[in-house]
Amino acid sequence: MDLIIDGSPDAFATILLAHGAGAAMDSATMTSLSAALVATGFQVVRFEFAYMAARRTGGRKPPPRAEKLLDEYRAAVAAAPTGRPLVIGGKSLGGRVASMVADDLFVAGHAEGLLCVGYPFHPPGQPEKLRTAHLAALSTPTLVAQGTRDPFGTPAEVGGYGLSDRIEMLWLEDGDHDLKPRKTVSGFTHADHLRTVAEAARDWARRIIRG
Repeated sequence: MDLIIDGSPDAFATILLAHGAGAAMDSATMTSLSAALVATGFQVVRFEFAYMAARRTGGRKPPPRAEKLLDEYRAAVAAAPTGRPLVIGGKSLGGRVASMVADDLFVAGHAEGLLCVGYPFHPPGQPEKLRTAHLAALSTPTLVAQGTRDPFGTPAEVGGYGLSDRIEMLWLEDGDHDLKPRKTVSGFTHADHLRTVAEAARDWARRIIRG
């Protein structure tokens, strides 16, 4: 399994990030997110699911169902550098998969928390097809960073889902699924929002990491 590792090995915590359904681990969004997190003191480890890695050598495999990716995420946890607290997570699909293995890893002491960026609460335009059943009883400390105009879940929608009280929502004004705002509307840039996410993640991680 190929990994991209950014940040100091002396960081206070490591974040393991999986990519979204359509963009690789070295996409612009993943790279910018990693850089923002490193700037606040994290070590960041990125990896790719096999279907995405296969695209690098030809063809365009569609992503499998999230349930089919759980063992791959567990393998990435095993491959990640050790020696410091680990937060798991990812962008969109990657965060969803991480959320599905989080409680087992948390109970076993292998992960301290879960960071999801642009969680796909439902497919765009299909709010009835929720991907939230397992989130109602989630016991892992969780931070979800979501744009207020994300078509995968808006504040009005998410507010009615009855999520676990272990889940904290960080809403980014006018952000889309990649947290990108319209500067002329919001006054914010994508870099502003990524910096806000990274700073919030740092403060949250320092609070939830077990001694």
